[in-house]
Amino acid sequence: MLEGFKKFILKGNVVDLAVGIVVGAAFASVITQFTASFITPLIAVFTGGGIDGGTFTINKQVFDYAAFFSAVIGFVITAAVLYFFVIVPMNALNDRRSKGEESEVEPTNEERMVALLEQIASKP
Repeated sequence: MLEGFKKFILKGNVVDLAVGIVVGAAFASVITQFTASFITPLIAVFTGGGIDGGTFTINKQVFDYAAFFSAVIGFVITAAVLYFFVIVPMNALNDRRSKGEESEVEPTNEERMVALLEQIASKP
């Protein structure tokens, strides 16, 4: 039972998924900090500057539209990176596969040995 679990965990898909989640979380924190450090202050500068730049107040309630715009810009940056670095290459690979243009995968040493043994076994 433990051997099957070990085989499942060490499969490429599970490890790749785990790495993708960790890298995605790190990327999300970078984008969040980028928008907080650069985009929000830029919006505040263009909308009046100072501490109250990027906000307005109604009945002593502060509405921080600069933070909202920063979140939207962060979302667009994240979506663009995912699209151009994940979706576009995957679509191109799927198109190649469907057309039969995918480059041949180099056989492993084990596959070569099996092919050679099959050739030897088939000879009289």
